[in-house]
Amino acid sequence: MPDRAPEPVDRQLPTDEARDLISLVRDIAQREIAPKAAEEEDAGRFPRELFTLLSESGLLGLPYDAEYGGGDQPYEVYLQVLEELAAARLTVGLGVSVHTLASYALAAFGAKEQQAEYLPAMLGGGLLGAYCLSEPSSGSDAASLRTRAVRDGDDWVITGTKAWITHGGIADFYTVMARTGEEGSRGISAFLVPGDAEGLGAAVPEKKMGMKGSPTAQVHLDGVRVPDARRIGEEGQGFAIALSALDGGRLGIAACAIGLAQAALDEALGYATERRQFGKPIADFQGLRFMLADMATQIEAGRALYLAAARLRDAGRPFAKQAAMAKLHCTDTAMRVTTDAVQVLGGYGYTADFPAERLMREAKVLQIVEGTNQIQRMVIARHLAGPETR
Repeated sequence: MPDRAPEPVDRQLPTDEARDLISLVRDIAQREIAPKAAEEEDAGRFPRELFTLLSESGLLGLPYDAEYGGGDQPYEVYLQVLEELAAARLTVGLGVSVHTLASYALAAFGAKEQQAEYLPAMLGGGLLGAYCLSEPSSGSDAASLRTRAVRDGDDWVITGTKAWITHGGIADFYTVMARTGEEGSRGISAFLVPGDAEGLGAAVPEKKMGMKGSPTAQVHLDGVRVPDARRIGEEGQGFAIALSALDGGRLGIAACAIGLAQAALDEALGYATERRQFGKPIADFQGLRFMLADMATQIEAGRALYLAAARLRDAGRPFAKQAAMAKLHCTDTAMRVTTDAVQVLGGYGYTADFPAERLMREAKVLQIVEGTNQIQRMVIARHLAGPETR
């Protein structure tokens, strides 16, 4: 392992409070997350105790209102926290992003009574959330989902299967999109389903290329009964809620991707300055110097892109196009940078003794989750040229 300690990212933060927050996150990352990351990922162990610590430290509700236990932080600060966490271990950074995504529907569209009843525990009570939109037969075409909720008096009875659910089987609450009306996007509603609801269960977690410590599983809802008081928003509003959540979620994935890429660059740079060949460090060879320069430039560009989108969001301006651009660019950057990091390390990069190969395997999923990068291109093109002709 390289002995050279990486330089912390030089961040432009809006307040002293934000600077203190980043210092806290870096301390937790260095003491509690990074030292165990490789071992626990190899063992496929989810660090639930870390999420308890993050909750106690106020890091699971950063972009939400302090009135309900949130941190009242702008998205530009929250995303940089995610980046720091993902650089230490993607399972943790992505887990916080997914929890934030799962909390969004209630925080943004819930009634005041619902928010007062449920949000404090979700944001600061040690709970962990999951977001349930995708299904075995509806991923990119999410509006064709088949999970159905049928009204029964003051309750809804939900039946169906959700797929590719991060925290599936271990979450304390699930934000579930289910069909309550007509086919298509207008017949979908959103529900807050407790993790211990009767009839809710999860399949064996998927065996994945990377992020083995983060459980991804199908979630089965077999006649799960949920009171109407747990329906979020209006009937038929669920798909609009889901899309709104994904705009912010894509920024979370973008920030995690840059954190992962930064970790790979730090590893490559540390190795290249210490590894000697032909009597000098390999970082002295122009081929590698240019590779490192390109990696750093791509990372800085990605960071600037996701922060620009976040500042639009914080200002209450439209940001969906920029969110798609950030998710596309940052996750493609993570794949390129981690691949180049393996190349810089040569044979060592291909072994599990160094983190480069793990980072490369983990980067791939970021091009897929919360809308594949092909879907991001479709979203961007629609903003530029309008909807496709039928």
